[in-house]
Amino acid sequence: MRAVDTNVLLYAANVESGLYEACRQKLNEWRRGPSPTFLTWNVCYEFLRQATQARVLMVPWDAAHALHFLDQLLASPGFSLLTPTNRHAAVLAQTLEELPRLRGAILHDLHTAVLMREHGISQICTRDRDFYRFPFLTVVDPLE
Repeated sequence: MRAVDTNVLLYAANVESGLYEACRQKLNEWRRGPSPTFLTWNVCYEFLRQATQARVLMVPWDAAHALHFLDQLLASPGFSLLTPTNRHAAVLAQTLEELPRLRGAILHDLHTAVLMREHGISQICTRDRDFYRFPFLTVVDPLE
């Protein structure tokens, strides 16, 4: 089981990226794979925000196109969406107690980390080094 971060989705959506083919191939592999792959709502919204900006994609997508990309992933057998359970607040409190110095932008990634912990998922596929700050996660660069 693994979760996928926004940057992997963006590389797979950006034909101008040198990482396009590798990330697109990984997503397609995970769509059909036996091991479940997860997205979170915050990753989905961040993808929508980023994919529709000209400073991210040379030809930005409209929101409907970006949503269609996500819908296609989530409709495949290998992908699912992580959502909070009734334990979410307790897992968040535990994580903040263990990592009291978290501040600012990392709190966006904290949401994904807490959802993963809550569901017993420890592997995140990302190129974002900030996830190394969560000792209960194993960060996997999908290109390695």
